[in-house]
Amino acid sequence: MLEYQLTTDSYEATEQLGSKIADLLKAGDVVVLNGDLGVGKTTLTRGLARGLGIKRNVKSPTFTLIREYKDGRVPLYHMDAYRLESSPDEDLGFDEYFNGDGITIVEWPQFIKDEIPADHISINIKRLSDTKREVTFKLHGDSFNERGFGKLV
Repeated sequence: MLEYQLTTDSYEATEQLGSKIADLLKAGDVVVLNGDLGVGKTTLTRGLARGLGIKRNVKSPTFTLIREYKDGRVPLYHMDAYRLESSPDEDLGFDEYFNGDGITIVEWPQFIKDEIPADHISINIKRLSDTKREVTFKLHGDSFNERGFGKLV
């Protein structure tokens, strides 16, 4: 497992990082986002969507669980598993997303940890100040090693 760490110093920088990450992703990739409420998980996802060419406004899927964006170079599936804490055994068809034609982003992955594929990218966002964030990438699986994630830092 490779690990990289960097710091962003603004909302815009976090969104730009998401756009750069999009350039390194392909259909079938799963990215899990960890971090406290309001730390920038959806901001990073919004940038990732822009990097994929998605024009629609990206919102947190907290109340819908899964938002689908299909107008980019590949579909983006944005999940929020927070509400599944009390019912983790519910079958929502995660395999169809994780093994499908798009890129899947999962916020609050700890609530569906048994569903997350072994090959995935884990991104932890930590608040350092009002605007500054520490972003740590962990690449789980050989398929990510050659893609250039180290160039992001």
